[in-house]
Amino acid sequence: MKVAITSTGNSPDSKLDSRFGRCSYFVIYDTETNATEYIPNLNKENVEGAGPASVQLIASRGANKVVSGEFGAKVKSLFDSLQIQLVVLNNPEKKISEIIEMLNH
Repeated sequence: MKVAITSTGNSPDSKLDSRFGRCSYFVIYDTETNATEYIPNLNKENVEGAGPASVQLIASRGANKVVSGEFGAKVKSLFDSLQIQLVVLNNPEKKISEIIEMLNH
């Protein structure tokens, strides 16, 4: 299964980014192969529509689940329609490596 995680940077030591649509990076983690890909979020500077554009990016990468600090209302309904599960993690100090470890257990 592929899981998208919002990240403040492009390394395992980066922290969870609490903003979905305006996060700095998306980490795509594959639980079956343990492959990790860091994708810069080019939508974060959009004046509007950053959330829906980011949903498209996540969907195009084949993610089944998304971990972030928060999701806007527009984004929630889009993910629901795509049947992609949302996980809200209220811990901005959590490192990407720790989130990946949680996903593996």
